[in-house]
Amino acid sequence: MSQINTSSLEKQQAVKLFYQDYGEGQPVILIHGWPLSHKMWEYQVETLVDEGFRVISYDRRGFGESTKPWSGYDYDTLAKDLKDLIEELKLDDVILVGFSMGGGEVARYVGKYGTSKLSKAVLVSAVTPFMLKTDENDAVDESVFEDMKKGISDDRANFFKDFGKNFVNFENFKDTRISQAMVDLNWNIAMQASRKATLDCVDSFGKTDFRTDCKKFDIPTLIVHGDNDQIVPLEVSGEKAADIIPNSKLEIIQDAPHGLVFTHPEDFNYILLGFIKN
Repeated sequence: MSQINTSSLEKQQAVKLFYQDYGEGQPVILIHGWPLSHKMWEYQVETLVDEGFRVISYDRRGFGESTKPWSGYDYDTLAKDLKDLIEELKLDDVILVGFSMGGGEVARYVGKYGTSKLSKAVLVSAVTPFMLKTDENDAVDESVFEDMKKGISDDRANFFKDFGKNFVNFENFKDTRISQAMVDLNWNIAMQASRKATLDCVDSFGKTDFRTDCKKFDIPTLIVHGDNDQIVPLEVSGEKAADIIPNSKLEIIQDAPHGLVFTHPEDFNYILLGFIKN
């Protein structure tokens, strides 16, 4: 098992981040979405390694095989975890790929630490730039996030059973682009996360404003989104991020859901490779 100790401590013990590290070449760090783990990238890792990249996928604190502390699920701490990983592995010229909640880590990392260690960024079905509806931001009503937290609190297992289907628009794609078995696998991965982490992260991805972070991007940035995303709607995320981030390119996958890495892996991998290889 590969892991690093972050500088964040809980009860005087370092938080350990699990990661997998395959291949050689320019490093690509894959940052998973909520409530999954590094395992969500199985359709991407092999392709990227075969194309000559070093591929590092890690589990966010509280998820997968990483330590599950009681606190530290705000984006400042999560971005510091990412910084610790990059420094521990002595990486340069890094391509960051963040899916959904993971897009927030990419944005906050750039906002706090700059891009001296980075070459490119990729935001996939990402929660950037700001998911919460306010008087001046037309986005997702706060009640949606509160309902999510209530569902997790009342019956976490059942909540993620339904959420997992919405994640991939299962009724549209069952037995064509996604199987019940894959949905069940994702449920099992989701249940490996701590209850506290899944709850705290709803506030983090739902209420963190990344607009200032996005303005600090000074590297080529790819934004990939499905136009039938029922979890993080294109119009409040991908389209707005593309308007804010300098030198960004928005690629829309037609009819794709939030979990497009599962339902449209060939389309996504083609777009991703076209961006990072040029």
